[in-house]
Amino acid sequence: MANGKTSYVCLPCRVSYKQSYDRARQRICPRCAGPMIHAGSAFAAPRRRDVAAWRTLTVLLNAGVGFHKNCCGGPGYRPRTLRDMKERMTFARRSGTSAAEALVRRDVP
Repeated sequence: MANGKTSYVCLPCRVSYKQSYDRARQRICPRCAGPMIHAGSAFAAPRRRDVAAWRTLTVLLNAGVGFHKNCCGGPGYRPRTLRDMKERMTFARRSGTSAAEALVRRDVP
């Protein structure tokens, strides 16, 4: 049985590529030859010119939050704006929770 395709992202180039998943292999960006980050099979890349969305995506991926399918419901909540991101990061600092946990929370107090 063949492996399914999953997305790999190059943040400096603002591109993503669907490739077969292989944990042992490091993916290299064909544009800049830099390392690519595994984003997950439920990832949908924003437009290249949407700088705010790529900034948000950079924070998510660097915090260890991926876009993996959880059965049929998809990856769950992910913040889409810088304002949502800042609210969740402030909540993480004040409450002592990890950044990854705070970023995937739908509602913050």
